Amino acid sequence: MNMNNMSRRSALKTVVGGAALMGAAAMHPLSSLADDSRARLKGNIHHSVSAWCYGGVGLEGLCKFCKEIGVESVELLDPSQFDKVKEYGLTCALCNGPSSIPNGWNQVENHEKYLKEFEEAIQVVAKYGFPNIITFSGNRKGMSDEEGLENCVKGLKKLAPIAEKYKVTVIMELLNSQGHKDYMCDHSSWGVEMCKQIGSERVKLLYDVYHMQIMEGDIINTINRNHQYFGHYHTGGNPGRNEIDDSQELNYPAIMKAIVKTGFKGFVGQEFVPTNPLPLRSLAQAIQICDV
Repeated sequence: MNMNNMSRRSALKTVVGGAALMGAAAMHPLSSLADDSRARLKGNIHHSVSAWCYGGVGLEGLCKFCKEIGVESVELLDPSQFDKVKEYGLTCALCNGPSSIPNGWNQVENHEKYLKEFEEAIQVVAKYGFPNIITFSGNRKGMSDEEGLENCVKGLKKLAPIAEKYKVTVIMELLNSQGHKDYMCDHSSWGVEMCKQIGSERVKLLYDVYHMQIMEGDIINTINRNHQYFGHYHTGGNPGRNEIDDSQELNYPAIMKAIVKTGFKGFVGQEFVPTNPLPLRSLAQAIQICDV
């Protein structure tokens, strides 16, 4: 079972340059970075971070830093990495799943395979007490959005009772189809309609603010209208998917306030690619920006 078929994440990690990150982590002890950024978090946002963005730091170093600054989760991990986050008293807010970005639920020929593999994966996620597992619509490959929607609903309706049984939520990611060419679930309206037709609290969407800013904008209004279908959020500065500070166009404090106002109790995952030679400083800054 391939639990880490994430071409987008692998490509972006290569762009960042693992060696540069490793060098930065070695020259600047994690403890001093944590001391610089330590502050009492307000508790309105459950903070998480995507591990792939900090490959050069290493999972153990990232877990240690997150524990020290109050981040509760390191996410997008495989089962082989679950014990490490548990060791540090952390959770994995969003676990990797068997599907991949180009090959998802919109292809009916995938359904039998995915139902079996997701059932196995969900049981492992549930055993560790983690809340969510990620999945994807797949690319269009000449298919209409209407047919793809019908196919995704058909497959995920069969998976929903399994997710309900084990109390793990299956989260389909919204991605921009400019960067992820041909990806089907590229607008919140399509994803929301899918969730409505499935009708399960255990099948929801990953609302990635960066991706949806590219595709449709109107972020806060979309959150206000459709928050009940969003089971997880991701950040990223636009343009570039880098730091979420004032170098980019999104107002993350206002977005976080909108999320809190909806009563959301899940996780917000930092999924930007740091440009700072001290990437953990960027992470600490992002947590403070989002801690409204």
